[in-house]
Amino acid sequence: MRAEKTSDNGILVAAFKFVPLVVFALLVILFKMDLLLAAPIATFCAVVVHMIVCKSRFEQAFGQGLTSAKKIVLVLFILMFAYGTAECFMATGVGAALINLALELGVTARSVALVSMIVTCLLSIATGTSWGTFAACAPIFLWLNHLVGGNVLLTVCCIAGGSCFGDNIGMISDVTVLSCGMQDVKIIDRLRHQLVWAFGCLILACGIVLMASSSLPNVQGDVYAAISQIPQEAKDALLLERPSALALLEQVEQGIPYYMIIPLILVIVLSFMGLHTMICLGVGMVSSLIFGMFAGTVTAEVWLEELLLNGFSDAGSWTIVMMLWVSAFGGIMNSMNAFDPLANLVVRISKNVHQLMGWCGVMCLAGNMALADEAAQVATISPIIRNIVEKNVECTDEEAEYTLRLRLATFTSAMGIYGSELVPWHCFPVFFASIANAVYPLYSFTTMDIISRNYMSFIVVGSILLLTFIGWDRFIPYFALPDDDRIKLRRNSEVKEH
Repeated sequence: MRAEKTSDNGILVAAFKFVPLVVFALLVILFKMDLLLAAPIATFCAVVVHMIVCKSRFEQAFGQGLTSAKKIVLVLFILMFAYGTAECFMATGVGAALINLALELGVTARSVALVSMIVTCLLSIATGTSWGTFAACAPIFLWLNHLVGGNVLLTVCCIAGGSCFGDNIGMISDVTVLSCGMQDVKIIDRLRHQLVWAFGCLILACGIVLMASSSLPNVQGDVYAAISQIPQEAKDALLLERPSALALLEQVEQGIPYYMIIPLILVIVLSFMGLHTMICLGVGMVSSLIFGMFAGTVTAEVWLEELLLNGFSDAGSWTIVMMLWVSAFGGIMNSMNAFDPLANLVVRISKNVHQLMGWCGVMCLAGNMALADEAAQVATISPIIRNIVEKNVECTDEEAEYTLRLRLATFTSAMGIYGSELVPWHCFPVFFASIANAVYPLYSFTTMDIISRNYMSFIVVGSILLLTFIGWDRFIPYFALPDDDRIKLRRNSEVKEH
C-alpha cells in the first residue's frame, strides 16, 4: 500500500510540474496571447511550482531562470547585428536586386510557382526574415500567377515554403542564431552540416512543383504589369503590416543595380572563411551602405539613424525580451526535472543513438505544436533534448559530441520553421494566410490552404526525421551522425553513475 501511495504521489508531482507548460500553451493557442505576455506569466507560474515542489524560496527558483538566460547573452548580441543586417539588406536594395535578377528568366503559368519558391529562398537567405519575404513576394507572384493563369494554391504554398528557407539555413535569421546558441555550436558549422541536405530538399521540392505545374499554360507574363495591377488597398495593408516589404516592392518596380547582391556574397564568403558571425554581419551592414550609396538607395545618415536604429530597436523591443523570458522559463522547468518522464520515455523506446536523436526531433515538432511559436520551441526544447543526449549517449571524442549538437540545432530550427507551416493554429500559416488575403483579395485563403501544397515543408520535416531514424543520413555529405563505434547509448546503470 505504501509503495502504491508513493507511486501515486510521484505521478501527481510529475503532472504538477507540467502545469506551467500547459498554462503557456493555453495562453498562446487558446487565448491568442502575445508571447511577450504569455512567457512572463508562464515563467512566474513555473516559479510558484518550483517553490512548492522543491521547497525553495523565490530567489532560488527565479535564480534558475536567470542562470539559463545568462547563457544566451552572446546570442542576443548576434541577434541585434542580424536584425540590423536584415534591415539594411531589405532597404538598400540587396533583396530587390535578387528578385529582379531571378525574374529576368521570364515567368509562365508552368514556372510561376517554381520561380516564386526559388526567389523567396534567395530573398529569405539575404534578409533573414520569413514574414518579410512572404509579405514582399506574395503581391508580386500572386498577381503574376493571376496574369499567366497559374495555380494560386500551389503558388502561395511555394511562396510560404521558400520564405522559410533562410530561417532554416541562413546566417542572419533569429531562429538560426538562437538554435545554434542554445546548443553551443557555430552558425557556419551548422550551415556546413545541413547544406547538402537543405539544398537537396529544395531540389526535390522544385521537381515536385514542376511536375504539378506541367499541365498549365506556357505563356510568359510581365512582372511589371503584375505589379501595376496590385490594388492600392493591398499596398495599404502592406504598409500597415510590413512597411519594409512595401519599400522592397517599390524597388523591384523601379529597378536596382545587380551589384547590390555583393553585400550578401561577402557575408557568405566571410562566414565560410571562419570569421566570427558578428564580423560577417558587420561587414554586411557596412558594405550595404557603401554599395547603396553608389546605387542611390541610402545615405550615411539614413543608414545610421534609421536602418541600424530600427534593426536594433526591433530586436530589442520584442525578440530579445521574449527570448529572455522563454529561456528563463525553460531553465526553471529543467531545474526541477519537469521533463524527466518524457525524457525517460524517449530513452526507453530508443534502441540506438539514431533513434534517440530521431525522437528528439519529434519532441521539437511536438513542442512547436504546443507553444505555437518557433522561437519559444527553440528556447524551451533545446536544453531538454541536449540534456537527454548528454546523459544517455557516450561519445568517444569531442567531435562526435559536437556533431550530435549540430543535429540538435538543426532539429530545433527545421522543426520550428518548417514544422510550423504544417500546424494550422501556428502563427506562421495564420500570418501567411492573412497577408495573402490582404494583397490578393480575389481568393479567400485559409491556414489549411497554406499547408495543402506546401511540398517544401513536408519534405524538410519528413526527410530529416526519416534519415535520422533509419541512419540513411550517412548517404548525405556532411550530414551523417558519427559511426556507431564512436557513439553508443548508455545503460541505465551507466546513466545513474554519469
